[in-house]
Amino acid sequence: MAKQQARVFIVGAGPGGIDLLTVRALRLIEQADVVLFDALVDSEVIALAQRALKLPVGKRAGRHSMKQPQINALLVQHSRSGKMVVRLKGGDPAIFGRLDEELNALRAAGILFEVVPGVTTASAAAAALQTSLTTRGVARQVSFVTPSQADQGASGEFDGLSILPGATTVFYMAGRLSRSLGQALLRNGFQGSDEVAVVRNVARENQEISWVSVAMLAVRPDLPWPQADGPVILIAGLRSPKELTSVLAHHISSAGSGDQSPLVVMQRHLN
Repeated sequence: MAKQQARVFIVGAGPGGIDLLTVRALRLIEQADVVLFDALVDSEVIALAQRALKLPVGKRAGRHSMKQPQINALLVQHSRSGKMVVRLKGGDPAIFGRLDEELNALRAAGILFEVVPGVTTASAAAAALQTSLTTRGVARQVSFVTPSQADQGASGEFDGLSILPGATTVFYMAGRLSRSLGQALLRNGFQGSDEVAVVRNVARENQEISWVSVAMLAVRPDLPWPQADGPVILIAGLRSPKELTSVLAHHISSAGSGDQSPLVVMQRHLN
């Protein structure tokens, strides 16, 4: 598919403001005639589209939002009028971004498009936590999970998911189901004392980070900051700062054995 002929660009804005925006995304936003943007796209990113007609089409749980067929119709309508259309999504379009539905609508209409990837929220959250999603010796796999079933009008369920204590599982859009998630973690072999990383407003100025025990998660419906607003991402299977400190202290106390390689590994992890 020739990029120069594309009339619709599905662009990942990344989480937060312009700091995590790719150069390709920046150029397309500035050149766009029409921008259809999601609710989680930061206002300073939208402001870059100075010459464009800007249309909010985002979805947020529990709030009035535009239906997907309407969004698809707008993409086709504006592109057929000869406009350069940018469909702006928070994070990466291919991660829980309804990408296939919009691309199928464009294909059916015979409209050429390009997908421009963005930084996914999980990667930005790991950076904020100053840790890896795949720590050697801790996690050999990463899973991205969402319980969202907004179109069906029902809460998502975690039953039937393989949530492994020895892996990293990133939960998108699960803030409203924190109690259900905590109970699912307990059913899948996590201990009540294990901790889950909770990051709200990833990569934004008002970003908040907390570590919550699985036991607490299983009984609280509101997570930390019950009065705060903003998207939440939860990550299970990471080593919390408390766990890392405990392990490091153990290696320091046993350093007399002469084998200090575990200490070196932990120091690297903490740095």
